[in-house]
Amino acid sequence: MNKLILGDCLEVMRQMESESIDLIYLDPPFFSNRNYEVIWGDKGEVRSFEDRWAGGIDHYIAWLKERVAEMHRLLKPTGNIYLHCDWHADAYIRVYILDKLFGMNNFRNHIIWQRTRNPKGSQFEKKNLGIATDSIFWYSKSSEYYFNEESARVQLQNGDLARKYPNFDEKGRYYAGPVIRGASMGLRPNLVYEYKGYIPKEWGWRMNKEKLAELDKRGDLGWSINGKPFRKLRPENDKGQPIYNLWNDINRLYSNTNESIGYPTQKPEKLLERIVLLSSKEGDVVLDPFVGGGTTIVVADRLKRNWIGIDQSVQAIKVSEMRLNNQQDLYAEPFTIQLHKYDYDTLRYKDAFEFESWIITQFGGLPQNRKGGDHGFDGKMRDGTPIQVKRSDNIGVNVIKNFLSSCQINEPKLYEKKKSDGEPIGYIIAFSFSRGAINETAKIKNDIGAIIELVPVESIVAIAKKPKLSVKFNDNGVDAKGLREIEFFASADTEIEIFAWDWNYEDGKPFKAEVLIDKSGHQVHKFKPGQHTIAVKAVDNEGLEAVEVVRLKVNGKVEIDEE
Repeated sequence: MNKLILGDCLEVMRQMESESIDLIYLDPPFFSNRNYEVIWGDKGEVRSFEDRWAGGIDHYIAWLKERVAEMHRLLKPTGNIYLHCDWHADAYIRVYILDKLFGMNNFRNHIIWQRTRNPKGSQFEKKNLGIATDSIFWYSKSSEYYFNEESARVQLQNGDLARKYPNFDEKGRYYAGPVIRGASMGLRPNLVYEYKGYIPKEWGWRMNKEKLAELDKRGDLGWSINGKPFRKLRPENDKGQPIYNLWNDINRLYSNTNESIGYPTQKPEKLLERIVLLSSKEGDVVLDPFVGGGTTIVVADRLKRNWIGIDQSVQAIKVSEMRLNNQQDLYAEPFTIQLHKYDYDTLRYKDAFEFESWIITQFGGLPQNRKGGDHGFDGKMRDGTPIQVKRSDNIGVNVIKNFLSSCQINEPKLYEKKKSDGEPIGYIIAFSFSRGAINETAKIKNDIGAIIELVPVESIVAIAKKPKLSVKFNDNGVDAKGLREIEFFASADTEIEIFAWDWNYEDGKPFKAEVLIDKSGHQVHKFKPGQHTIAVKAVDNEGLEAVEVVRLKVNGKVEIDEE
């Protein structure tokens, strides 16, 4: 389920199943300054950029509406969509896209995100007011939409906690609240009773005597100096502050923020956390069709939602992948990357069971997802036709003969039907097939009329070679703190979109980038004396990647061993 997909979201979404998504958040390219819009600069983004700007606002709205229409189809009846935009086109988007596709009756909120308290520009220069907000339009698919306001309430921080709960007793903090009903709430004679010598007036207590005694027993009933009761309200029972449509408690990211990856339109994780918590539950499917820097899927993954992220930019997909790797642990759900081309070595030598499931899914089949007891079948097409996968080259005659026997013995009815209909009785997927295997399938077809279709991997996914990467370094000496400064230069045999660096790489563990977006391959880093393992990753314009590991021994001099 969890996928990062490289491609135009319109084409990708057209292949997806209707009513399969619970929540969509989209932050599409704004109808704004043209130069600002090109962020990554790779071919996919530039191509999409040119499509959007072929005309004016009408063309932009038509471009976006076509994609939002697919999103409407994908949403479940209980689903929600949040569209993030700015002032350049927000009115057009609401009236001509969202109201038209979702209906005015399914409009839920116009959320105003105050992203800054220091907007760029000056009203004295431009004769207008600085822009400090974005719009987020929230629509549902129907009136039966999922909504969990309590899960997204704003929790009290330490300073607010002390102000709201200023008193202490043996149980901890509290503030004094009422246990007696006010006169404005009406008469309740059935709740007028005596408790520990106190009888309220005719409007009575807020609860019956048994619950009041429970409250007292828990230590949550107090008495003032003048003998009046009060309730001790405590922070552990505080559900937090309700949120409204003005979100002014989440600031935009700055370059020196730990969360920042250097992506100029990156949204804060807290913003997406609020949306995901409001409108989805664990196990739901979240879609971001313009994945950008990957914040939506990173948040969805951490909050145990399933997710799909789509982008036309290779760099967006690979940066999102590295952000996911940085936060995943042993218990995290696996995810897949769908590119235009795949590296032969990576596919050929990856885990066999993992490869079987992946390539069958790419072929349009359903993997068995179990080891052993499969009668030689690794999966099936949706009509039940068997699939066998061989993660090998030059598949021989014996594989063909054994597969034929498995089809005849284990699926006799399907075998006979497929044979009589002139359709393949099964599929064998492999990297390549020997001449003998090809001849054997032709012989079987001629002799008994059974068609076994041989499917090369490269007919399912395009295969290419990953870049070759090399790393050089300069020793810049020791600074005043005793740290040795080393300058690294990474280069490859093809055009590279981005480099990324892991300064504390561990063999056998995922690459965890500390530098996510490096366009030049040039980095300077300081090291303490001792052993260090560094890894650099290079990603080309097809999304194929190479990793080079460098082992350093830093002492009186630097010794380096490249792998």
